[in-house]
Amino acid sequence: MVRKLRSLMLFTLAASMLLLVSCGGRQSGGSLVVYAGLYEDHAIRAIETFQKETGIKVSYVRMSAGEVLERIREEKDTPIASVWFGGTGDTFVQAKLEGLLEPYESINAKMIDAEYKDPDNYWTGIYIGSVAFVSNKKWLQQMGLNAPQSWDDLLKPEYRGMLAMGSPLSSGTGYSVIATLVQLFGEEKAFDYLKAFHELKMTYTTSGSLSGRAAGNGEIGTALAFSHDAKRFYKEGFQDIVITYPKEGTGYEIGGVAIIKNGPNMEEARKFLDWSLTKQAQELGKQVGNYQLLTNRDAISPEEAVPLDSINVIPYDLEWAGSNRERLINRWKDEVYKSK
Repeated sequence: MVRKLRSLMLFTLAASMLLLVSCGGRQSGGSLVVYAGLYEDHAIRAIETFQKETGIKVSYVRMSAGEVLERIREEKDTPIASVWFGGTGDTFVQAKLEGLLEPYESINAKMIDAEYKDPDNYWTGIYIGSVAFVSNKKWLQQMGLNAPQSWDDLLKPEYRGMLAMGSPLSSGTGYSVIATLVQLFGEEKAFDYLKAFHELKMTYTTSGSLSGRAAGNGEIGTALAFSHDAKRFYKEGFQDIVITYPKEGTGYEIGGVAIIKNGPNMEEARKFLDWSLTKQAQELGKQVGNYQLLTNRDAISPEEAVPLDSINVIPYDLEWAGSNRERLINRWKDEVYKSK
């Protein structure tokens, strides 16, 4: 009951705030509710632009990927939103398996390579970002440490109480870390590592971006976060940020967009999805300081984006990550987080 009340309050507040945005466009063409996993400024810029171009009024709620999935589950019988815009691809895969998404083959999906979209057209990738170590340079210097270069580096006793990551219970970043470690080391070794990690008094934040920001301002020493988030924080003035990648290999996210099954205003939802896959729509993010790689072949990614071929990424299996998401998060909660 508390969760549902909180969800209703959050939705009402965010929807009310977006009325200011909605009034900016032409007042014809229907309306739409979007659940956004993007940064707030990115979501607003995208929605403002879409409204001006189409006249479709849009309200949105911004949440982490896991929170969006939970909200769609709660509203399965009477969906409020029609579009899920942004968030890690594994949550979209799980939503597809649970029958929460509507398949739609956009005319613009041909501009997205097959590795970045669902083969059955339930979701399509709009950006890509790698998992990184995000450290505070001053803290490293104070501790006499070099920036971490391997997963084992993070298990040094000096890191005790100074590590952070997004909680897999709500954060797409946090689950991406689990899925990366399992695919890299095998499940048993990965969970041994996560337990050792946890014993160093790991701080778990509600989103991966919060842990990266904590590293930037020196609250913690090193965070596990997406590289594009770290680039954003550096540009915002957190000049002590140092970004490194584990030599053993790292994973990455594919941020997606999808139509929610049985949501209202399906025609408007399909128009939004078509628009979100265009070069022009994908390039809006860098205007407000978002530095992911873009999936549209004609779109120009930000200069700050980290190409996957420039770092050691594992052959990350997104379908596997999504199919095993619920099981692995429950195992993490039962075996790792239980001592918190």
